[in-house]
Amino acid sequence: MGKCIIVITVEDHKYELITNYKDAFDLEEFSSRYTDYFYDYDYILGDIAYSKLRLKGFYDSDNVNAKEINDIKYLDNYLKNYCAHDCKYFVLKQAKD
Repeated sequence: MGKCIIVITVEDHKYELITNYKDAFDLEEFSSRYTDYFYDYDYILGDIAYSKLRLKGFYDSDNVNAKEINDIKYLDNYLKNYCAHDCKYFVLKQAKD
């Protein structure tokens, strides 16, 4: 049996929920924070600290816009150094049509 993929649509953009650590994803809260700033990113990280959702965009490693601070291969490093210890978080990947 295949893995269950959750696809969400916000502002006509589709994303796959690929990580939902500690059940962090809330569609209503995400939608209220989401802006056109995130349209170009391949991934969106949402982390929760002090009951506040923060969003951060990341690129695939082969994307010309990828730098160490926004390259998805450094996600674990970002979580360790810029997020609260063991915080709730989710990762959305831009869905390919």
